[in-house]
Amino acid sequence: MAKNVPLGQSRNIGIIAHIDAGKTTTTEGILYRTGLTHKIGVVKGDGDGATTDWMEQEKERGITITSAAVTCFWRDHKINIIDTPGHIDFTVEVERSLRVLDGAVTVFDGKMGVEAQTETVWRQANKYGVPRICFVNKINQTGGDFYKSLDTIHNRLSKNALAIHLPIGFEKDINGVVDLVDMKSYTYDDYADHELKVGEIPANMLEKAKEYRGRLVEAAVEADDELFERFLEEGEESITVDELKAALRKRVLSGDFYLVTGGDGRGVIVEKVLDLMVDYLPSPIDVGAVHGMNPKTGEEIARQPDEKEPLAALAFKIATDPFVGKLIFVRVYSGTLKAGSYILNTTTGDKERVGRLVRMHADKREDITEISAGDIAAVVGLKNTTTGTTLSDVAHPITLESIEFSDPPVSIAVEPKTKADQEKMGIALQRLTEEDPTFRVHTDEETGQTIMRGMGELHLEIYIDRMKREFKVEANVGEPQVAFRETIRGIAQVQGKHAKQSGGRGQYGDVWIKFEPNETGKGFEFVDEIKGGVVPQEYRKPVEQGVTETLAGGVIAGYPVVDVKATLYDGSYHDVDSSELAFKLAGALATRKGIKEAKPALLEPVMKVEITTPEEFMGDVIGDLNSRRGRVDAMEDVPGAKLIRGFVPLANMFGYTNDLRSMSQGRAASTMELAQYEEVPPNVAAEIIEKRNAK
Repeated sequence: MAKNVPLGQSRNIGIIAHIDAGKTTTTEGILYRTGLTHKIGVVKGDGDGATTDWMEQEKERGITITSAAVTCFWRDHKINIIDTPGHIDFTVEVERSLRVLDGAVTVFDGKMGVEAQTETVWRQANKYGVPRICFVNKINQTGGDFYKSLDTIHNRLSKNALAIHLPIGFEKDINGVVDLVDMKSYTYDDYADHELKVGEIPANMLEKAKEYRGRLVEAAVEADDELFERFLEEGEESITVDELKAALRKRVLSGDFYLVTGGDGRGVIVEKVLDLMVDYLPSPIDVGAVHGMNPKTGEEIARQPDEKEPLAALAFKIATDPFVGKLIFVRVYSGTLKAGSYILNTTTGDKERVGRLVRMHADKREDITEISAGDIAAVVGLKNTTTGTTLSDVAHPITLESIEFSDPPVSIAVEPKTKADQEKMGIALQRLTEEDPTFRVHTDEETGQTIMRGMGELHLEIYIDRMKREFKVEANVGEPQVAFRETIRGIAQVQGKHAKQSGGRGQYGDVWIKFEPNETGKGFEFVDEIKGGVVPQEYRKPVEQGVTETLAGGVIAGYPVVDVKATLYDGSYHDVDSSELAFKLAGALATRKGIKEAKPALLEPVMKVEITTPEEFMGDVIGDLNSRRGRVDAMEDVPGAKLIRGFVPLANMFGYTNDLRSMSQGRAASTMELAQYEEVPPNVAAEIIEKRNAK
């Protein structure tokens, strides 16, 4: 099954989109088309679900939860495809996939155009500078419209998105595309046909095709001064098909120019999408060197995408496989990773032995002996490797930029139903936290309860379900809770003094600390301004520990305190009675006092909400948002509906999906993502603090 292809003929491509746009269907279409020639796989029937959706929950819900990695071949090119989730709760899967991909295909629902999550994944792709092409899916369905979708891309994402193909026909009568590069038609009789028929452009489309090709050529020649000059002097006809392709490729690789095609993601038309991947998206060579840091010296290092270079690889995903255990998905940037070899985990400093190497075809595995620069595969046998870990050559260490994940805003209490479930639950939760960096588990010190934290209700619901199915754990689950935060709005200078004398050696620690607000998002900062040794050096770290631990446990309501700057500027010590513990306790005392005096405030996660609803329910939807302390930010028309954008506190959004269905007869849909933390109104804050302190 494996084929060695030159690095310039490799592609690492992500399929990204809003939920239900048809990413997985398009991936299936691609696998089927490439499988016809290469016998890699065919689309399974409806009863089995998609090839890349192999978890039970994925098949039942019809959504993609984990990024599935599949390898296929097209026109002598190897394409590693990552099919990512569209649901906002699993957006981290998209984030970590984009980090290691070279290019992406953004899929749009042709009936809806750009949707909420489309904008989110688009921003993520911009963040990592990932070149992409656009595929407008479902234009063959009632309400599907390629040109309207193209307009929404221009209005909401980028003016630099140009059609490279135009659909032939409308809605259910669509039977192919006009290719604006070679000015040929590519048609089929049935979407399930095995190949496209090449012919002339239909007479009724010729003018439109010329108009859109003119725009394409005009945009392409901007990438090449010589072509531009020739275009101005001799016109469009002077530019050959090969020159046009090369210029378009150059523009796509720049990362701010996008080619747009459309069709039925299930059918033979995906061959044109495959052609676009091969012709216009980057190979690892196009992406160039990866930059990292020598963990010993701190100097910057560049590694070229070359198998002769020392090994540099990034673990971007961990999955639990029912047959082989822990699978670590890695992208190799340079060098070669071999089965049985020893490598350095530069994040932990540990040496680890590579057990097996497997290439994944969704849930099927193919054992391989090595993976080289520019490739993606999974490793079995690494014990201490987590998401974002760098793996390198032992003799030539490098640390690549890791992946940062936001703090999960929703928590639930969970406890095992029986004693037998207790141990199994511990193992299950450990495995799941290894897989997903946005899924966190901790024990509440006061209640002894196990608390699960995630990005949303669905996120946690899926994990409860996975514990039950994969690990056979029965659990009682509490109500979802909001992860509030505390902060300060004022400045306080306070003394923290811990002095005890109870016979024998006493305890003495004395500090003066200034507490003030830090920049939003900057977190906690500790500044040492001690002069003259009034607090000896060995006691300053314990002071910082005392401050840090107190902030983590909260002061006014037991929630972590964020965005605070603490400056240690004075204090005193005793030659005999002072100790690290005494100064740690002094730091803690100062913190509790300082936060209370520095105008403490309670913060809550506020969600960015987008609701698509038929117009007749708009009044009810807006009224409901207002009752949830929400504020409407914007409204606009989308095909057949209204789009409402707003911000609503998370505390008021539990169960919203069901409530929205009820008030719209099941016709409205919504998405939510964390926007920012905002101060809770005083009356609401007082209620929350009272409840917490009464526990």
